[in-house]
Amino acid sequence: MGICASIASMLLWVVFVFLNPYSHRWEPDAAITTFILLFLPACIALAAVAASKRAFMAVAFIWSFPGSLYTAMTPSIFALFGVTSLAYLFTFVLMRSQSKLP
Repeated sequence: MGICASIASMLLWVVFVFLNPYSHRWEPDAAITTFILLFLPACIALAAVAASKRAFMAVAFIWSFPGSLYTAMTPSIFALFGVTSLAYLFTFVLMRSQSKLP
């Protein structure tokens, strides 16, 4: 689930920055801000799943949550950033529960 969420978030970011149907021009400030708030946490989440590091998954969720919450309140496809952020949290919970099993 974490892999799918992080890849989906990366793809959504590409659409948001380069193929945005709501904006007809490229805005470098928005690209940089959303890269930091949405794309980088997706990279961390992908690395966290690959390395089985719960702490990195928690960092990815906490880091992405403010930007994802903002986009989740929009009536567009970019509201899916909120879903991917919650998927990071759910993946963290799953990783934590699996580590406690014998």
